[in-house]
Amino acid sequence: MEDSRAAEAVSSSPLNRGAWRNTSSVTILPSRSRPGGSVPQFPISPDLASVATLDTYSYRVVTSPVPRPDTALVRRARKINRVLAATYPDAHPELDFRNPFELLVVTVLSAQTTDRRVNAVSPALFAAYPDAAALAAADRTELEGLIRPTGFFRAKTDSLLALAAALVERFDGEVPGRLDDLVTLPGVGRKTANVVLGNAFGVPGITVDTHFARLAERFGWVDSATARHPVKTEHAVGALFPRREWTDVSQRLIWHGRRRCHARKPACGACPVARWCPSYGIGPTDPVEAEALVTTQGRA
Repeated sequence: MEDSRAAEAVSSSPLNRGAWRNTSSVTILPSRSRPGGSVPQFPISPDLASVATLDTYSYRVVTSPVPRPDTALVRRARKINRVLAATYPDAHPELDFRNPFELLVVTVLSAQTTDRRVNAVSPALFAAYPDAAALAAADRTELEGLIRPTGFFRAKTDSLLALAAALVERFDGEVPGRLDDLVTLPGVGRKTANVVLGNAFGVPGITVDTHFARLAERFGWVDSATARHPVKTEHAVGALFPRREWTDVSQRLIWHGRRRCHARKPACGACPVARWCPSYGIGPTDPVEAEALVTTQGRA
C-alpha cells in the first residue's frame, strides 16, 4: 500500500487472528491462487459471514491505523454525546430479550423490519424454542409461521436454523462472548455481534446501523465516503470516545435518529444538539413545525 504507515500480517485465518482490529481500512489479499489460476475475491471488509474459504488458503491482511482525530472534533463529539445522554437517559435496545441467545435471535430477525414487529413475535417464538438446541431441532414450517410477520421469513428461517446448529455444534449451545467467535456464526456480522456483546455481555462496541451512520455523517464525525462503510465508520467514531462509552454512544445516536434526526425530514428546530451540528438546517428550523416531527419511539 502507498501509505507508509501500513502494516502487514500473514495468517491462514485473518478473521480469527484479528489482524484488522483498530484499523480504519482493511484489505484481504490472497497470497496464492486457487487451483486452475483463479483468484478468490473478498470485499474490503472483515465483516464476513463465513471463514471456511479463508481457512483453505493463506492470506495477507494489510491494515492502516486509525488516524488521530482532530482535537476540536473530539471535543464537539463528546459534547454532543453528553447532551444526548441527558436527553435520552434511558436509551437502550428496543428489542425485547432476557439472555444472550434471545438477543442474538431477535437481532437477526430485526433485519428489514421494525423492532416492534420482532417484539410482537418473540414471546411465542421463545416459548416454543427457548434455547439453541430447541431452535436447531425446529420444524421449518412451524418456525416460518412464527416469524412470518417480520418479513423475509424463509431466508430468516434458513439463518436461524443454521445459527442454532452452529451454536450447538461449536459452542455447546451457548452464545460466545467474543467478537472473533460471533462473526463466524451464520448470519452474524459485526453489527449484530456488537449489539450482543455490548448489551448482553457488557463488552463495549459500536453498532453501526442506518441511523448511526446517518447521524455520524450529519454530525461531521465521518465524511460521506466513510459513512458508506460500516467498519470504517465504527473505527473512526470509536477513536472519538473512550472505549467504555462505545455501547452507550451507539444507543444514543440510534434513539436520536429514530426520534428527531429522521432520514427524510429531521426536526432541526427541536434538536438538543443543534448548536453543535454542522448539518443544522437540513430540516425545519421553526420550533413549532420541528416539534411536530418529534416522536417518542421508533416507527412501528
